[in-house]
Amino acid sequence: MARTFFLSSTTLLLLLLFQYCSVYIAILTVSSVAAQTNISTDQSALLALKSHITIDAQNILTTNWSTSNSDICNWVGVTCSVHHLRVTALNLSYMGLTGTIPPHLGNLSFLVALEFRNNSFGGTLPTELSHLRRLKFISFGFNEFKGTIPSWFGSLSKLQTLDLYGNQFSGSIPNAIFNLSALQVLNLRNNELSGTIPREVEKLTMLQEILLGYNNFEGSIAREIGNLTMLKRIFLDFNMFEEIPNLIGSKDQVERLFVQGNALKGHIPVVVFNMSSLTILALAQNNLSGSLPDNICQHLPSIQLLNLADNQFDGPLPHKLWQCTELLNLVLAFNNFNGSIPRTIGNLTQLTELYISNTTLTGEIPEGGPFTNFSALSFVSNKALCGAARLHVPPCKNNTLQPSSRKATSSNLKYIIPAIIIATVFLAFVAIFILHRKRKVEVATEATLLPQSLWRRVSHLELLRATNGFNNSNLLGSGGFGSVYKGTLSDGIDVAVKIFDLQLEGAFKSFERECEMLSNIRHRNLIKIISCCSQLDFKGLVLNYMPNGSLEKWLYSQNSSFDILKRLNIMVDVALALEYLHHGYSVPIVHCDLKPSNILLDDDMVAHVADFGIAKLLGLGDSMTRTMTLATVGYMAPEYGMDGIVSTQGDVYSFGIVVMETFTKMKPTNEMFVEEMNLKQWVANSLLSEAIAEVVDANLLVAKEEDHDYVTKIDCLSSIMRLALACCAEPLDERINMQEVVATLKKTKIKFLKDVGRRVLLNRPRVQAL
Repeated sequence: MARTFFLSSTTLLLLLLFQYCSVYIAILTVSSVAAQTNISTDQSALLALKSHITIDAQNILTTNWSTSNSDICNWVGVTCSVHHLRVTALNLSYMGLTGTIPPHLGNLSFLVALEFRNNSFGGTLPTELSHLRRLKFISFGFNEFKGTIPSWFGSLSKLQTLDLYGNQFSGSIPNAIFNLSALQVLNLRNNELSGTIPREVEKLTMLQEILLGYNNFEGSIAREIGNLTMLKRIFLDFNMFEEIPNLIGSKDQVERLFVQGNALKGHIPVVVFNMSSLTILALAQNNLSGSLPDNICQHLPSIQLLNLADNQFDGPLPHKLWQCTELLNLVLAFNNFNGSIPRTIGNLTQLTELYISNTTLTGEIPEGGPFTNFSALSFVSNKALCGAARLHVPPCKNNTLQPSSRKATSSNLKYIIPAIIIATVFLAFVAIFILHRKRKVEVATEATLLPQSLWRRVSHLELLRATNGFNNSNLLGSGGFGSVYKGTLSDGIDVAVKIFDLQLEGAFKSFERECEMLSNIRHRNLIKIISCCSQLDFKGLVLNYMPNGSLEKWLYSQNSSFDILKRLNIMVDVALALEYLHHGYSVPIVHCDLKPSNILLDDDMVAHVADFGIAKLLGLGDSMTRTMTLATVGYMAPEYGMDGIVSTQGDVYSFGIVVMETFTKMKPTNEMFVEEMNLKQWVANSLLSEAIAEVVDANLLVAKEEDHDYVTKIDCLSSIMRLALACCAEPLDERINMQEVVATLKKTKIKFLKDVGRRVLLNRPRVQAL
């Protein structure tokens, strides 16, 4: 009986265990199938994206995103979760991609971060992206998206960063955006947005950086911004705002306030000067008026950059500016200030930049302290100022003695003059002795930097160590104002260090110009500045290192892989850089010296325009200016060389010459060009006689009968040369602009790729039916 019961119980347990295992195996099987289905969904979505890309300039997705490489978690730009093997991040930034975003991307349901920065994606954003409810980070900066900002962004409740910088979005900010309670960064800079900032902005309680600059917003700045207790950075520059409300400065945590380039009028609200955490206050290029409070620095103890230029401020400069002990940059130019320059500014030991030009100030420019390092640029167009000759102002005259006292004073001159001479000689010996002692000790003097928060501090000593004492083995090249060395900083970063030879005329001005230009412009195809190192006897720029050297180096090396497409990609990059300088910045910038040696190539052969040593800013509303500075012979436009006329069209001419040289491998100064014959005429003649093959670089073409793409290449090269000639048209008002150049080059490239692709398809062997 007991045995029977034992057997029955054992059998029952076995049956239960069998059923449990069956269910568990079934669950595992279903889960495995589900996981496989989900990862297949992600793969389909990514392949759909690939199919919507018309240009893959770096050939990354073309070769890497393939069904033969079935593990999509190893695809470039794709990140998967370890736990559920689903795509959680997609980053295709800086890949030179052109195309549109397909709705299939909305199937990446586990996506947390989506980044497409610095490409050429266009069109509108599909509604299906609203299905990505896990998204926390979106960055579509520097693309070509158009239309209104989709309201469905408001349904992404976990979103913390929304970055749409540098596109062509228009219309107003949709109210749905202000439902994003987790949003910390809202970056809509450099679009075509308009309207006002809605009051609903106060609902973004977690917001830390709001960037709305370079749009067409107008009216009063929403006072509700003052209710955002987490807000640290406010960028509202270059819009049409007319008023700063009192509440905008009511919070102590705001660190940066940029509202320059608007239509602000009246006095600055007092509360702005009570923002105790403020490090940067930029209100230049407005219609603000009134005088500055003398105790301004007591209320702004952390201020590093104060830019109030180009307004209508009047009255004297605050005498207590010396209390701004952290001040690095003081810009007060183009105002109506009066009185003298406070000598107390000399106590600002951190001050590296001072601009008080065009302010009707009078009296002596102080000497000593930071004034020792300021140039004439700091004080230009102040005719009532006097001081040292190096500042290009008249010498000061001592007329302070009254007539009645002059006679008594003259009788004492025979005693005073010898004493002065003896004291002067003594002080000179003391100064020489101190300087001699100082030069014997190696001091790691910290670099003087322009106030750019993203720059790192680099000392002269660190640059010496990074370049092995500017050793010739580290020399990358020499130019008109100095030399460039490769260096490795203490943290392992490779850099290019441009050292200016201060004994050369114009070197100091060139250094200041490059620092000024590079500190204010940012573009994928412009050289990036890391730091400016400025001391009394040393000026240097620390720049990103470009491992592939210059376009000139590639043109004149024997490299057969430097084909049409690579050269065309470089020309597109350079055109995009010039388009930004001419049309994408608040004030047009003319490079003035575009040539192959100033076009540098990074690891991926992406081009970066460099050397802004003679660049010019065109004034507001001006289409041209004049200069006495010579550019490089062969590349400068005729009107530049003959009359010193500087305009954006001069850069267009130089670009046309660079294009011709890039595809012909012929310098414009080649000895074959004499009398009426020049590079431009040589290319034009070849087009007229349909003999373009005779002038282009022989490395670009092989024998007609051996090259299946010969006709396609000839068509492409002919289109490129026609564009180059259009860039070099005379007179200058008949030249096309860089926006037209970019559009034409992109079309030429697309057609070339399509024609090559079509030929490959037509010649592919047919698979016979089984």
